[in-house]
Amino acid sequence: MATPQARGVIFIHSAPRALCPHLEWAAGRALGHAVNFEWADQPVLDGSRRAEFYWEGPAGTGAALATAMRGWEHLRYEVSEDPTPRSDGGRWLHTPSLGIHYAQTDSAGNVVIGEDRLRYAMEIAAGDITELQRELDVALGVAWDDELEPFRHASDDAPVVWLHKVG
Repeated sequence: MATPQARGVIFIHSAPRALCPHLEWAAGRALGHAVNFEWADQPVLDGSRRAEFYWEGPAGTGAALATAMRGWEHLRYEVSEDPTPRSDGGRWLHTPSLGIHYAQTDSAGNVVIGEDRLRYAMEIAAGDITELQRELDVALGVAWDDELEPFRHASDDAPVVWLHKVG
């Protein structure tokens, strides 16, 4: 049986300029062909760049891409892989301070928390609703989303003025 074709997006939210060609090389190696990202300045973090790249490849390519970019300091990114009729979707988030987070996604892009992870969260919480909320936040990747959110909205079209020096 042939591996289903998947597609997704790489969002490089912030990367040092010197790292940009290495990221293109890493993504190209994971995809099996050379790629060129359209880089733009990242206004949230002086001296960094941002890019979006739409990809297609065999199911599982999202994991290969996330792994290929993992380990570089000062790099914030996310990789998404849409589900196929025979494979789940996925979302990989990476920040320098938190490392990498993976979550399964459904056809609408919602994070899916598996039964075993829910049982674990309930067991750890032991009836404490605050602890259950904390465990579910970890499963959903809330800390990663919170850290990446300002970088996601920093495109040219965003009606935000980023103040780097105040006072």
